[in-house]
Amino acid sequence: MRRPSGFTLIELMIVVAIIAVLTAIAYPAYNRYVLRSHRSDAYAVLNQDQTLMERCYAQYFSYAPTTGACPAIAATSPEKYYSVALTNVTATTYTLTATAIGAQAADTGCATLSVDQAGNKTATGGSANCWGS
Repeated sequence: MRRPSGFTLIELMIVVAIIAVLTAIAYPAYNRYVLRSHRSDAYAVLNQDQTLMERCYAQYFSYAPTTGACPAIAATSPEKYYSVALTNVTATTYTLTATAIGAQAADTGCATLSVDQAGNKTATGGSANCWGS
């Protein structure tokens, strides 16, 4: 007597269960990786705007010149993952801050990245390694 070939329903259900477990493990890791990779958008816009501020200082000897006008900083990052704000502007100081918006706001560990005139880089949201990852 010949045995029929093929898969049984139980074998298929075991395979589906294994795929579900692997997906449950891999998907959150993938999301963390995507959010971390989008931080490069904030790095790019902060570096660009920091360069504009330094160029302004080189030209007017002030980050907030009373005569002349410095170029405007970008309001959002190139890929629109961060909004950018310029605060604490005096003749000798400034702070640039990139705040996550949209889907990137799920990056709660590094929701806000800041840099000042001295190049001090800070982050709010609880993660200590926002600038190094």
